[in-house]
Amino acid sequence: MSQILGINAILAGDYPDPSIVRVGQHYYMTHSSFDYTPGLLVWHSLNLTDWEPIGHAIHEHVGGSIMAPDLICHQGLFYIYFPAGQTNWVVTAENPAGPWSKPIDLKIEGYIDPGHAVDQKGNRFLFVNDGYMVRLSDDGLSTVGELLKVYDGWRYPREWLTEGFYLESPKLTFKDGYYYMTSAQGGTAGPATSHMIISARARSLEGPWENSPYNPIVRTNHRSENWWSKGHGSLVDSPEGQWYVVYHAYEKDYYTLGRQTLIEPVQWTADGWFTVADDEDSSTSEATVTADPSERALVLTDSGELGPHWHFFGGERLKDYRIKDHHLVLKAGSKEQSNPLLCIPVHHTYTAEVSMSLQGKAEGTLGLFYKPGFYYGIGFDGKEAFAFRNHNTSERMAVSGESVTLRIVNDQHEVSLYFLDLTGQWSKLDHGFEMSGFHHNVLGDFLSLRIALNATGEGNVHFSGFSYRVGV
Repeated sequence: MSQILGINAILAGDYPDPSIVRVGQHYYMTHSSFDYTPGLLVWHSLNLTDWEPIGHAIHEHVGGSIMAPDLICHQGLFYIYFPAGQTNWVVTAENPAGPWSKPIDLKIEGYIDPGHAVDQKGNRFLFVNDGYMVRLSDDGLSTVGELLKVYDGWRYPREWLTEGFYLESPKLTFKDGYYYMTSAQGGTAGPATSHMIISARARSLEGPWENSPYNPIVRTNHRSENWWSKGHGSLVDSPEGQWYVVYHAYEKDYYTLGRQTLIEPVQWTADGWFTVADDEDSSTSEATVTADPSERALVLTDSGELGPHWHFFGGERLKDYRIKDHHLVLKAGSKEQSNPLLCIPVHHTYTAEVSMSLQGKAEGTLGLFYKPGFYYGIGFDGKEAFAFRNHNTSERMAVSGESVTLRIVNDQHEVSLYFLDLTGQWSKLDHGFEMSGFHHNVLGDFLSLRIALNATGEGNVHFSGFSYRVGV
C-alpha cells in the first residue's frame, strides 16, 4: 500500500463517528447510523482509501439513535459496541459482512461512545464518555462491577470557541508498553472550531492518565479552513507499520451533507507520543470527495436487494416494501406517521430522478428530508404533480398519463422541482426551496439532509428508474 499524505477525505456524505479495525491485510469500518434502519453499515478496504460497503449489522430499529460505535476484533470474533435508547449494546459476527447477532443490552445506562480495551492479562473493559470505564465479562457480552472514573480529559484554553467541553469517544490502542486513549472534546458540531482530537497515555487502564504535550492532535483552527469541527479520531496502523488517524468533519458551508470521513497520517515522536504532520495546511486541503453516483442505486442489479445507502427513518416501515422486477413497491402510510425511505447524497450539486406509478388512493413523493417536520419536495397523486412542505401542498400542475417521472435538483442548497409525463417534456414548478439551514446547528439531532421516497394514503407506489447524478 502506498503511503497516504496529507488530509484525505475517504467517504463522502454523512458517515460520522468512524470506528476502524485492521485484521491482517483487511480494514473494516463502521459509523453512527442514528435512527436510520438498517443501520451500522460495515465497510471493507485493502488500502484505507477505497471502501466498499459489505453489509449492515442492524436490521431492526433498536428503539433509539445509534451513535459512535466501536468496531473491534477479539480472538477472531468481531464485535460492535454502540449506544442507543439510553443504554449500550453489543452485536457479534464471525464475518464482518454478517450475519450479525441480535443486539445484547449491556445495561450501561446514561453513557455513550463505548470504546473496547484489553489489558495485558486479557481482561476486557469498556470505556465510555466523561472518562469512565467498566469491566466486561470474558465473552464481552455483559459487564462486571461498577463504572469507574479514570480520566478527566484535557483542559483546552477557555478562550477557544467550542460547543462545550464534552469528553467523548474514547478509543484505546496499546503500543510499546503504553495504553493510548484517543478522545474527542469540544462538541461534535456548533462553531467551526468546536471539535478536536486529544490523546492521553497510561501504563494501566485505570491510570493515571497523562495528557499528550501535543494536544490537540487534530483541530479546526479557523472557519476559513475547508474542514470544520474535525474530531472523533481512531488510530489504525498498516501491515507496513505506518500509522493513521481516521476522523470526521463537516465540509465548509455544507453542514447539510453531514460529517464526512477523513484520514490523516500520524508520526510517533522520540518521547512516545503521536502527532500529525506539522506542515499540513488544512485550509487548502482538498475538500471534494470522489464518489461514483451509481453507488446510490435504489435496487442492486446483481442481487435485487435494496441498495446499501438506502434506509428508512425509524423502523416501523421496514416490512412495508418489496422488490419486484427490480422495482421498489412501497406500501402507503399516513402522512402524519409514515417515515420515508432515504438515500445519502454526497455532492454540492446533484440531480435525483425517479419514475412512479400508483395503486389505489396512494400518493408518491420525491423530496429532501432532514427529520419529521422538515421534509420538502415534489409529489404525484395520480392526476397532478405538486410541491410540498411537510404535509402542506403549495402548487399543483396537471399530469398527462397515470405515471410520472419526478426530479429534484439541489444546486448548492437551492432546490428546484420538475416532472416528466406522457407529453415527453419536462415541466418545472414555480415553487423552489433554499435548504442550507437543514442541519444539526439549526434543527438538532446530528442528522443530514437526505433524498427521500415516500408513499402516503391508501395503496402502493411503484418506484423505478431511480438515478442520482452530479450537477443539474
